[in-house]
Amino acid sequence: MSSRCREEGRARLGALMLAAASAAAIAGLPGTVSGPLRVCADPANPPFSMVDETGFENRIASVIAAELGTDVRYYWWPQRRGFVRNTLDANVCDVIVGVPARSDAVLTTPAYYRAGYVFAYRPGRVPDLRSFDDPRLRTLRVGVPLVGNDMAATPPGHALARRGLTDNVIGYAPLGTTVTAERMIEALADGTLDVALLWAPQASYYARRQDFEVALVPARDEDGDPSEFGMAMGVRSGDVALRDTLTSAMARAAPRIDAVLREYGLDDRPLRAAAGAM
Repeated sequence: MSSRCREEGRARLGALMLAAASAAAIAGLPGTVSGPLRVCADPANPPFSMVDETGFENRIASVIAAELGTDVRYYWWPQRRGFVRNTLDANVCDVIVGVPARSDAVLTTPAYYRAGYVFAYRPGRVPDLRSFDDPRLRTLRVGVPLVGNDMAATPPGHALARRGLTDNVIGYAPLGTTVTAERMIEALADGTLDVALLWAPQASYYARRQDFEVALVPARDEDGDPSEFGMAMGVRSGDVALRDTLTSAMARAAPRIDAVLREYGLDDRPLRAAAGAM
């Protein structure tokens, strides 16, 4: 892990500890929950969550539950538009393990990791692509993920549009039973795409399962949308007690959480994902 990543890890742990101390000063340090930790999760959204509980969010939920002296009970729901309404707001579960730390829909803990988008490409076809300002993007076939029922563009889509790069861009909608990132990596394989702009955790997961090399390079946009986002745990708005309980548990379990994240390649290094890794 790089020195910057280690510094960010220490900063994250410090933020968690400070938040936990503040909660403890107000209400006494929360230590356990009554009953199982009821987690809302998608049953088929690798590498985040899977019904067999092999996703890294499943693993982290288990770490937190163990820290709280309980176990995990899942309520499975596909993570599409209306996810919060059909899970947390319906009171069928209490915690979402991965949400943006700055979220209006839920009350969040401090971020426990940061992630952004990456350029994914076959280095034999597109060598050393590292910037939205690379002139080759004007002629390459570039794939971007779309989100929501209205097919809104994600930050990399906005970054391309601000540079007038739209004619050669292909949008991939979150439709059907196949994960968007998986379809985009397959498009790199068959030549439909030259470059895919993907959310880093998904890019790493699918690229490492191919029989060809995929370069994954952080897609940092210096003049527009943020390139990285803090990811946190979310609870129902107003459930301060549970939020503080989770924050304290996260602080105590930070080394174990970081170990899971490292196992899944969630650090700040550019990745080269080769067949057979992980």
